[in-house]
Amino acid sequence: MSNIRDLDPSASPLDYYGSELRRLREEAGLNQPQLGKILFCTGSLIGQIETAKKVPTREFSERVDAALMTGGSFSRLVGLVLRSQLPSWFQPYAEMEAKAAYISTYQAQLVYGLLQIPAYARAVLGVMADGDVDASVAARMDHQRVLERTAPPLVWVVMGEAVLRQQIGGAEVMRAQLAHLLRMQERPWIKIQILPFTAGAHTGLPGSFNLLRFDDDPDIVYTEDFVQGHMTANPAAIREGSLRYDHLQAAALSVEESVALIGRAMEECYGDRPVPGRALA
Repeated sequence: MSNIRDLDPSASPLDYYGSELRRLREEAGLNQPQLGKILFCTGSLIGQIETAKKVPTREFSERVDAALMTGGSFSRLVGLVLRSQLPSWFQPYAEMEAKAAYISTYQAQLVYGLLQIPAYARAVLGVMADGDVDASVAARMDHQRVLERTAPPLVWVVMGEAVLRQQIGGAEVMRAQLAHLLRMQERPWIKIQILPFTAGAHTGLPGSFNLLRFDDDPDIVYTEDFVQGHMTANPAAIREGSLRYDHLQAAALSVEESVALIGRAMEECYGDRPVPGRALA
């Protein structure tokens, strides 16, 4: 049976997307199963998206645009839909991060969000989740499009060695995640340093933080607690964050040494070591 529910298009980007999908489907004289067949999905999925019960993917949106000849409307709209699935307190930061020219981040316990693979993100976001984990993962993956810009930001990541060895999502997920880090650091605008256990006490002990720099706007420092994020352009906070980050970079292994340590962690903890010249899966 078809899903039928009146939506208020102004309630959210997801509601607007669903109402537009229903309107254009009906204008095309198609029922939900018929459109589903064209899009290689079920009529039930069409109904769930039309009633804002399911978050559409970018691939789904591209197929809808082609099937209903919308001129790319849904492909443009889905970015707003996915961004709305991020936590409300995180959305202002995500917008700033997407515009940054230079991103410096210290991560004590987790792989930096822009470098997470879907399975790793799912394991992280699934802890004490009170919402749609699929939607949260899709939103995080879509936010990573920041790295695919024509002029992507320079990203410099310092991560504690614990990030490599704390098994999140299982050995297979960690093996794939570390392989992804090795692939990503091959891009000239992404640099990864590992802060080894042997560094001892260091300036990142208070916790993870990000520094954003812009071409035309003031720098920003961003931190999180277990409730929400905190973003400030206060000059004193920027100076403190920059000084702490400089010390972290100095204490961390070089980029080349960090690549070697990631490879050792893959072998020692997850039973795999990348072979030079072999593609990493």
